[in-house]
Amino acid sequence: MKRRPTSAESRTPGPVRNLVLVLGDQLDRRSSAFDGFDAGQDAVWMAEAAGEADYVPSHKARIVLFLSAMRHFREALAAEGVRVHYRRLEDPENRGTLALELRAACRVLKPRKLVIVEPGEWRVREDIRAAAKKAGADLEIRQDRHFLATHEDFDRFAGGKKQLRMEFFYRGMRRKTGLLMAGEKPEGGRWNYDADNRGAFPKEGPGKVPAPVSFLPDSITREVMELVEKRFAAHPGSLRHFDWPVTPGQAGKALRDFVENRLFLFGPYQDALWTGQPWLYHSRLSSSMNLKLLDPREAVQAAAEAHGRRSAALACAEGFIRQIIGWREYVRGVYWRYMPDYIGMNALGASLPLPSFYWTAQTEMQCLREVIGQTLEYGYAHHIQRLMVTGLFALMLGVVPREIHRWYLAVYVDAVEWVELPNTLGMSQFADGGIMASKPYAATGKYIDRMSDYCRQCRYDPARTDGGSACPFSVLYWDFLLRNRDRLARIPRMGLQLRNADRLAPAEGRAIRRRADALRDAIDFREYRP
Repeated sequence: MKRRPTSAESRTPGPVRNLVLVLGDQLDRRSSAFDGFDAGQDAVWMAEAAGEADYVPSHKARIVLFLSAMRHFREALAAEGVRVHYRRLEDPENRGTLALELRAACRVLKPRKLVIVEPGEWRVREDIRAAAKKAGADLEIRQDRHFLATHEDFDRFAGGKKQLRMEFFYRGMRRKTGLLMAGEKPEGGRWNYDADNRGAFPKEGPGKVPAPVSFLPDSITREVMELVEKRFAAHPGSLRHFDWPVTPGQAGKALRDFVENRLFLFGPYQDALWTGQPWLYHSRLSSSMNLKLLDPREAVQAAAEAHGRRSAALACAEGFIRQIIGWREYVRGVYWRYMPDYIGMNALGASLPLPSFYWTAQTEMQCLREVIGQTLEYGYAHHIQRLMVTGLFALMLGVVPREIHRWYLAVYVDAVEWVELPNTLGMSQFADGGIMASKPYAATGKYIDRMSDYCRQCRYDPARTDGGSACPFSVLYWDFLLRNRDRLARIPRMGLQLRNADRLAPAEGRAIRRRADALRDAIDFREYRP
C-alpha cells in the first residue's frame, strides 16, 4: 500500500529534473504537464494558498471544492508512486500565495525546469512567470489539451472579422468534432435548436424532477470543510448542502446520472426557473469540467450517444453540446484574445457599486431574493438565473462591470476567470461593446414572469412602471434604454427596443427616469467585507 503524502514532503530535499506545477483547476493526470513524466526524476508541486481564496471573497463551498479536489488528486498521484510536494493551507510555514510558495519550493528542490499547463487565469499565469523568474528557474508553459480549440484555432476564426459571433465558431466546432453531423451538414438540417430550448413550465410547475446524484463528503472533504469553516468563517455561503464531485470517478458518475435522468428534458426547459428548484434538469457538470475532473469530450460524446440510441431528442443533445463546444470554447477564446485589457472594459459607462443585498439576499424583489439566496446556499445558479436575473438587474441598474464580475467569481463553485469573465462582462453586462454578444440582454420583469413563478410571490407587478407596485426591473428597463439611447443606437439589433422607447411620451419618460433614480437612492451600496 502506498504511503499517504504529507506536507512535510514540501520541505524534503532531493534532486528534481522537472517540477510539474499543478494548480487547483488543473487536476488532470492526462494533461500535457505530465508528458514525459519520470517518477524517478520528476516531482509534482501543489500548494493551497489563502491568497487565492481571498482574491475575491470566495464562497465557502467554492473553497472546499477546490481544496478537497486538490487533496484527492494528491492522494491519487501518491498511490501511483509520484513524489508530490504539497503545501496545505493549515501548515504553519504556508506563505499565503502561490508565488511565494513556488519560490520557496525552488530554493529547496532546485529543479532544472518548471513545467505547467497554461493557467486558466491571466493574473495567475503572470504570477507564476514572475515567481519562476525570481527563483531563477526555467519555466515551460504547455498547451492545455483539455480544450477542443487552441488559441491559434480561435485566432484563425477571429482574424479579420469586425464582429465575432459564437454561432459561426460553433458551426466550425461541429465540423471539427463531427458531433451531430450527417456528412458536411448538421443532423436534422439545423445547426441550432435554441428556439426549441426556451420553454417555461406550466402553471403547476415542473412536477417531480429527478434529483441529481449526491456525493457525501468523505474524510478528506470533511477535514477541508472544518478548516474552511474555521479559517474563512466570515466568507459568504453555506456548506450545509455540499455534495459536489471532487474526483474524476465522481465526475464520471455525475455525467452518467445526468444523461440517464435529466438530459431528455434539459432541452426544452434549460431556460426555465422555479422557486425552490435549484437544479431542475441541469447537469451540474461545469465545476467538474472547469477543475479538469471531467473531459468535455466525454460529456459531449455521452450526449451524442444518448441521442443516437433515442433516449434524448436532438434538440436536447444539441443544446447541451452547444454549451460545451460552442459557448465554453468560445468564451475561452475571447478571454485570451483580449486580456488583460478585457477586464477593464466598460462600454456603457456604468458607475455604481454592487448593491449589498447581492451578499445577503435581503431584498423585497422575489426573483433576486430567490436566486441570490440559492447562490449563497449552494454556490450554484444556472445560466438564465445568472444572465436574466442577477446579471440583468446589475446591467440595467448601472453597476460597474468589474464589480459584478468579482461577485460572480466569488460566489459560484464553477467560477474560473477564463469562463466567468467573458460571460459576465461580455454577455451579461455588454461591457465589451459587442465582442461577445450582438446586443445587451435587457428585458422588463415580464420576461422573468414568463419564465418562472417568482413574480407570483412578489409585491411588485412586472406589468407596472408606476405606483408602489411598480417592478424595479421594468422601471430600470425603460430607464436603461433612455439613459443609453445614443450608445445603443449604434447596435442594429436594438432598433425595435429603441423605437418602443421613443414612443413613450416625454412626460412618461421623465417620470420613469425619476423612479429609476429613486430606486438607486433607496439601495444600500455598502461594500461587503468578509
